[in-house]
Amino acid sequence: MNKLSIIVILALTLSTMSCGNIQGNQADENTSVVKTEKSDSDEIKPEYLTYETFKEKVWDFEANPQEWVYKGEEPCVIDFYADWCKPCKMVAPIMDKLAKDYEGKVKIYKIDTDKEKQLAGVFGIRSIPSVMFVPMKGDPSMQAGALPEAQYVKIIEESVLNKK
Repeated sequence: MNKLSIIVILALTLSTMSCGNIQGNQADENTSVVKTEKSDSDEIKPEYLTYETFKEKVWDFEANPQEWVYKGEEPCVIDFYADWCKPCKMVAPIMDKLAKDYEGKVKIYKIDTDKEKQLAGVFGIRSIPSVMFVPMKGDPSMQAGALPEAQYVKIIEESVLNKK
């Protein structure tokens, strides 16, 4: 009976520890979602684009399918992401920071590839995160995969703002 009691206590302890760990992970994920979705009027955040708003603000590929005609008033960076993507979650706070750091100089947009499948298809997005860098003049460039903040800043400075 003594061995049985020890086995039962050990089994209960292990199951409690694993449930607590799962709840801890869920709490962490919920916390990051709350941070991402938090919107204070003072807080600068990336703007989310849909199929229609992309055509209005960036490029109307239906009207000009053969030629890139940028419609924005300032250059932009577009983060193609999905909520379930771990690397995308790592890039999200970087994009939030870039939106603040480049306010008035570079517009930061986000496109949810799960919600905007047709738009992701237009650009052949096969890997996320994928980030498009759009200068005022010239063609945009695309970078697949999560990068450190310093690399995004370098690309923005050199390719988007043309500071070499």
